[in-house]
Amino acid sequence: MSKTIQLGKLGRIASAHGQYGHTGPLWSAFFYEKGGGSMPDLGVYNMSTITGLLGPAISVMAMTSIVNPERTVDDKGKIKVEAEDNAHLLLEHDKGAISHIMCGFNYFDPHGHEAGSQSLHSIQVYGDAGNMRLIGYDWETNGVVLDTSWTEPPKLMSTDKGGYEWQEGARVVGESIRKGIEPKINVEHALHVLEIIEAARLSSAKGLKIKLKSKFPWPMI
Repeated sequence: MSKTIQLGKLGRIASAHGQYGHTGPLWSAFFYEKGGGSMPDLGVYNMSTITGLLGPAISVMAMTSIVNPERTVDDKGKIKVEAEDNAHLLLEHDKGAISHIMCGFNYFDPHGHEAGSQSLHSIQVYGDAGNMRLIGYDWETNGVVLDTSWTEPPKLMSTDKGGYEWQEGARVVGESIRKGIEPKINVEHALHVLEIIEAARLSSAKGLKIKLKSKFPWPMI
């Protein structure tokens, strides 16, 4: 997807959308307590992918809410929900591109985490010469639908996972340390996503557009 954008196949990038949600984890109260929430559990994936594709965000505007004020979890029983279980973010990127991310713990999805069987497009990117849509989740996908023609049907691309496994983070970091190279998902990128989450909460609380300061090496590919 990154190479497609960098090669200009989508033209000028205008917009992107990411979504990730389910009805919420039950095994720990952490997700609903202060410091938890749907953004660091779920939205973090789309924030990483979309900023990786479109570049660092310049500013964020957000609305967050608590849809279910009480939850019953395995470790503490009935608890009061203190962290957002519903979040929508607008991110401003360079050259006029805007992205939208939605995540939450109140999204009915019969697939759950069975991403391999999904046909849902969880990531979408639109330019003035084409668009592409990621099937499944950005941590488990069956390919990318690429549409760049007025007359030809969309093409299904990148169906070969090439050995990718969603659990491979530790292996990638270990290899990077051994080889003395920086992994594509690096610490600056992670800190940028953390700033987005914190700024989104501030934006929602204050009703303001929040400017972001952090950057990371981009383009990644």
